[in-house]
Amino acid sequence: MQKNLTSKSKFLSLVLRHEPGAIGLVLDENGWANVDELLSKASIHGNSITRAELVEIVETNEKKRFDLDVPQNRIRANQGHSIVVDLELAPTAPPEELFHGSAVKNRDSILAQGLVRGARQHVHLSLDLSTARTVGIRHGSPIIFRVASGEMNRKGFVFFQSKNGVWLTDNVPANY
Repeated sequence: MQKNLTSKSKFLSLVLRHEPGAIGLVLDENGWANVDELLSKASIHGNSITRAELVEIVETNEKKRFDLDVPQNRIRANQGHSIVVDLELAPTAPPEELFHGSAVKNRDSILAQGLVRGARQHVHLSLDLSTARTVGIRHGSPIIFRVASGEMNRKGFVFFQSKNGVWLTDNVPANY
């Protein structure tokens, strides 16, 4: 993605996942925003994005962070919200093992407390080591945790899979 679009993508992550009110945007209960309203309010707040750029960001974002509805009238983030939204995801049985990438500096805390969602709605888990490593690198020297997701699910923990393939759950106790 071009540098110009990367900064616009980061802005979209901010307003669609964390702070829609920063530009006076209101998301519906499922996290959807009206595209015309988003583009207008973004421009008013100094972040001009054309409809063509918005579509390109959605289509080319490596992590598939965003989703446009079929007529392209609404947009939302696929996961990662720190605000309450219902992404309408059905509980799904996960594979036996999932992965979580973090920074080495978080190792002791994670081993003691498990994986907690913090300010986000869910703990994010990856299907493969490579993705988890990429996530971990963003936070410093990476460490990868293997999660016994199949066992957790059999013990009653609920998992969801977002549209872009990220696995979500409320928490991962340290023993898993």
